[in-house]
Amino acid sequence: MADGLRRLVGAESGRVLQEKLESWYRDYEINSCDQNLNRCCEIIELNSEIQGQLFTILNETSREGGHYAGVETIKTRLLPWLGTCFSCATSGRLFETNLSLAQDSIEKEKQLRELASNQTFQLQELQEELTSTRLQLSHVQQDLAKTQLALEDTKTKSATTLLAAEDEIVQLKAALKTSCAQEKDALRKLDRLNDYEQQIQILRDEISILDAQKSVLQSRFLRSRSPSPRHSESKSPSPLPLRSCSPGRARRTNASRRACLVARFGDIYAQERLDAETILRGYINDMEMVQRIIYIAAVESFHAAKTAYRQFKIRVRDTLSLGHSGPESLEDAVLDYIVRHEDLYDVQASVNEVIRSMNINPKISFPPEIDFIVISTLIRELCRVAFSMQTLVPPLDVAFGIDGELFSETKYHRSFESDFTAALVAYHVWPALMENDVVIVKGEAVTKRGALLSRSRSPSPLRSGSPSKWAY
Repeated sequence: MADGLRRLVGAESGRVLQEKLESWYRDYEINSCDQNLNRCCEIIELNSEIQGQLFTILNETSREGGHYAGVETIKTRLLPWLGTCFSCATSGRLFETNLSLAQDSIEKEKQLRELASNQTFQLQELQEELTSTRLQLSHVQQDLAKTQLALEDTKTKSATTLLAAEDEIVQLKAALKTSCAQEKDALRKLDRLNDYEQQIQILRDEISILDAQKSVLQSRFLRSRSPSPRHSESKSPSPLPLRSCSPGRARRTNASRRACLVARFGDIYAQERLDAETILRGYINDMEMVQRIIYIAAVESFHAAKTAYRQFKIRVRDTLSLGHSGPESLEDAVLDYIVRHEDLYDVQASVNEVIRSMNINPKISFPPEIDFIVISTLIRELCRVAFSMQTLVPPLDVAFGIDGELFSETKYHRSFESDFTAALVAYHVWPALMENDVVIVKGEAVTKRGALLSRSRSPSPLRSGSPSKWAY
């Protein structure tokens, strides 16, 4: 009996049963129905094992007391309990097996508790992560809402700025129109002033000539009254041509003439060029071809005017060199003569030469039944300006340009139909005005991507060698 009781105490079955009851009580609310039933069955099995061991101890104790010892206790307490419950007697080997199973059950219970605890911890971590993600999503939505508000505000401000810019453009256009009118009026006054200066200079020259003639007549009169030796012949020296020692008129008026010619070049771009575009659009639908024709007309006009100027200058130099003498250089005399007699320039011959060159230019084409004479007004004005620009010191000229060249911000403005990200010039609209390789007035060019691969132009139709049947 003492050994069986010792084994029961050593197995700690009662403590294990108490721990299981406490664990079940703690986890009862979070367990599922199956988990609670399994816990209950485990406790019942462990309780039955303890009861089996107690019955074994009871049997051994009753044998130690003899046949009649403990009979009353059994009758009053054990038998009534057996009437309502059940008992099972197990052998020592069964007790050891049940004890081992109980220990295994305890270990499994611990593992289950640890697994449940880990799952609970992971679930909490997932819930925390989900909460953090939801918080971040809320922040992102708030940022998105703020961004949308800022975008709407930017759109509103941009619309307001655009309206203000349009109003400012209208005002600037009006101011520009007024400035152009004022500039034209000032140029007209400057032209009148130049005419007055020219007339004053002519009068001064005439006065100088008259003074010289007066001096010569006075000297002749005095010589005629003085006595001369008999049988001697005296000859009065012929008067030398009188020349002014002041610098040439062309150089004195160089700055004012340069300003007028530069302004006139701008007026041609703003007026005659647009008139020529309007005329050409009546025959050609391709705007690029129209602009190419006008650009080539401008370049050829300067070329023809420079050629005519060189020829005219050679003739004047040959004529003046025969009787030139005095402090004024021959070149200044030639330049003064050309400036005074620019009306002798045969501008129509230059116009004819320009039209002849355009008829054989392979980059432009024109309907065969129509002639480039339709833009002769533009060509004539360009030739006159170009001829006058050659009388300046230094002379002015247009820049040389080729299709596909690198676009220069200092030399050209981009046309409104340009690709503003392109670096190469597709074609030119108006040449730049230069003075010793320095840009005086910017030209205009069209930039496009793939300018070197632009479509090729068909050569102009065959034309007669004469510029036009309407030339005069």
